[in-house]
Amino acid sequence: MPEELFKQAFKESNGREDVKDLFEVVESQGNSEETSGKLMLQESITPQAEPKVPVEVLKMCGGLPLVILTMAGHVACSSHKSPEEWIGLCKTLIPESKKDRGSDLTQEEAGRIVSHCYNDMPPEIKTCSLYLSIFPKGHQISRKRLTRQWIAEGFVNEKQGLSMEDVAETYFNHLIRRKIMCPVQHSSNGRVKTCVVHDMILEHIVSKASEENFITVVGGHWLMHQPSSKVRRLSLQVCDSKRAKDTEKMNLSHVRSLTAFENLNQLPSGSFKFGIVQVLDLEGCKGFKQQHIKEICDMLLLKYLSLRRTDTKLLPKSIRKLENLETLDVRETDIIELPMAMCNLEWLVNILGGNKKTHTGLKLPEDLVKKKMTALRILSGIEITEGSVEIHHLIELRKLTIYKLNLIEDEKLKELSSCIEYLCGYSLHTLIIDDISSRFHKLLCEMSSPPKFLSALKLSGKVIRLPDWIAQLDALNKLTHSVIAL
Repeated sequence: MPEELFKQAFKESNGREDVKDLFEVVESQGNSEETSGKLMLQESITPQAEPKVPVEVLKMCGGLPLVILTMAGHVACSSHKSPEEWIGLCKTLIPESKKDRGSDLTQEEAGRIVSHCYNDMPPEIKTCSLYLSIFPKGHQISRKRLTRQWIAEGFVNEKQGLSMEDVAETYFNHLIRRKIMCPVQHSSNGRVKTCVVHDMILEHIVSKASEENFITVVGGHWLMHQPSSKVRRLSLQVCDSKRAKDTEKMNLSHVRSLTAFENLNQLPSGSFKFGIVQVLDLEGCKGFKQQHIKEICDMLLLKYLSLRRTDTKLLPKSIRKLENLETLDVRETDIIELPMAMCNLEWLVNILGGNKKTHTGLKLPEDLVKKKMTALRILSGIEITEGSVEIHHLIELRKLTIYKLNLIEDEKLKELSSCIEYLCGYSLHTLIIDDISSRFHKLLCEMSSPPKFLSALKLSGKVIRLPDWIAQLDALNKLTHSVIAL
């Protein structure tokens, strides 16, 4: 039933489990048609404010699930509108002569409703939504991948004491509420990990992005006209030599974002020599050569670099030239060690490495303790060796993930435990440690001061028992305990 679908979508968008019944029949005189005309949609935000929306809003959707879902998200985010405004909207979107056709909604009319719901979003979130056209039809989009690219592009700023990461996640959640994106995977604490964009909505976004010359898509599902002027953002979605030749005809000297899928062979010649690129996302691309990484190191304005799941093997010393780099993602590659030159990148915020499946860690340079990379907030998938224990100066660190502990001396283990205890008194909220022995876990149990600010803790390996201080972690909302055979 359309009503039930609308209710469920509204409840999800409103983010509440205690939303009252959305439909209320108002007692009236007259026939059933008049009564149904007074059927009201009611959103219970607070006991003091219960805005009512006429049932015409639901009838206007014509029984089409996508339109119903999108309108439900629009209603949930527009509690300030009066019934008169909703009636006026219905008359504007669907002419009076067509309002009683039931489910016979044309594609043009459905598109008009979806377009209105989209255009009603705040400008900054609408800008972020245009970025969705970078991804191919049906592609599962990672929340973290998307929000980090928004930040690198400058779409997100700190607001009211919230960090850029927090603001970006707020924008992401708004797009979920609006039903612009649909969740696919959730983490164990309920946060959305990946999402997809419905084909009809993505088609609308691609059209908008093309009109505004926001993004140029090559090889996508929908035909996008070749830009008459400079290309600002380029998405190469299909490995096709003919499309690559078409790309070579474009003015690519102003490209600030380059995303490629599948294979690097589709890239036009000199793709890595664009001087103003800030976002370079090559996740999953094959055909990577060492010459490519050397050229990438000349992209001096680069802020976001993802080589995840590529077949690259080594980062050269020349990476020191990427002084503006904020995110480096080398997960699931053959890169097992960062060069000492990395320590010169003082604006680096996220280092993502290692392989979760194989528990292979990324070795840090020993100079990390000398060159204080104090901007680091995420240090994930690393291997701790004798020379990389001293990380106490990383006081901005919010997430630490250790895939491998390669420490023999008890003194070094105690030193690492002391560093973690120290960081937990600052910004560290997520701690993940995999220790094939039980030595380090015992030291964690002996912490003199419990890490009260931890919101996520994962301990795996030969974990004999959990620390007693677990009971004191009031902020903890995610606890994972994996034990291997003893």
